[in-house]
Amino acid sequence: MKLLAVSTDPVYTRSATPSKLDAWFSRYLQDERDLPFVYLMLKITATMLPLAALLFAPALRGDAWWWAIFGLFFYFSNARFKGPFGLMLHCTSHRVLFKKKYGWMNNYIPWVLGPLFGQTPESYFTHHMGMHHPENNLPDDESSTMFYQRDSVRGFLRYLGDFLAVGVPRLVVYLSRRNKATLRYRLLRGEVVYFVVTVALCFVNLPAALAVFVVPFVLSRVIMMLGNWAQHAFIDANSPENCYRNSVTCINTPYNHKCWNDGYHISHHLKPALHWSDHPAHFRNNLTQYADNEAIVFDGIHFLHIFFFLMAKRYDLLARHFVLLDGTARTELEVTDLLRSRTRRISREALLPQLA
Repeated sequence: MKLLAVSTDPVYTRSATPSKLDAWFSRYLQDERDLPFVYLMLKITATMLPLAALLFAPALRGDAWWWAIFGLFFYFSNARFKGPFGLMLHCTSHRVLFKKKYGWMNNYIPWVLGPLFGQTPESYFTHHMGMHHPENNLPDDESSTMFYQRDSVRGFLRYLGDFLAVGVPRLVVYLSRRNKATLRYRLLRGEVVYFVVTVALCFVNLPAALAVFVVPFVLSRVIMMLGNWAQHAFIDANSPENCYRNSVTCINTPYNHKCWNDGYHISHHLKPALHWSDHPAHFRNNLTQYADNEAIVFDGIHFLHIFFFLMAKRYDLLARHFVLLDGTARTELEVTDLLRSRTRRISREALLPQLA
């Protein structure tokens, strides 16, 4: 267990003498605090787009050269940029990046860069903004973790299998049921375009199409479900609608520097439009509410740690990073009992009294 420590997570500090390039880019942005997204877009454009084109180029001869280019592409796609890009996509889904007069530029992330990471255009937006946040991981959220044992490998594989097999059809049904026809159209358009282009490119160059579109597609959907599982692994069955009690927060971790304070998932559900740089301050300013609601907060680990610790049932490791928000001492057994109680599968029948 840990006492609350001084925050090391990133906040925005305006430069007293911004560079000319920063000033020029800022003219196009809704919020100058999102300048890092512009530079990330440029890095991805300068590396992954040329590498993807090379994989399809007929001039690229020899297995050794092809595998070398694929190795670089895979490194940038998964080791270097996957996390930062995924959370940039997340942030710009909640807060539009470019000003209205330059609105067409907002298509660049989901339609041009997104497919390089296996993100079908606009599917993330429609799922996340059209369903996940409005339903808050409750039963009508088709990606809810509530009905699975959340420290079980079998439970996660069932959850992942359900999403991969019927996630999109269920989302279409949900959007139809909620009369969100525009979002349904955007979802289906992105899915169909991605599928048709990928199939067509398979006839042009099958290995390249698999490397650039198919493998990233599968990996992205696995990673997204793994992340959602960890973010909503600890749920209080007595108040599953309470964001303090159905989400988790990770502080003081390098992950927050790399992925735009994504560890602050409780405050993100409390205030979905809160800028990524404001989450540390919001957390500090609302510590009383976190403590009163017995929110689950970890120091020094992030969602991948949570996922693998849960799969191994290493509650002792989770307890080691558990933050004592009110400073009251707890034994390891008390903390592990709390964590275990929040990962138990919740039946639909048990929810009726709470959600009535």
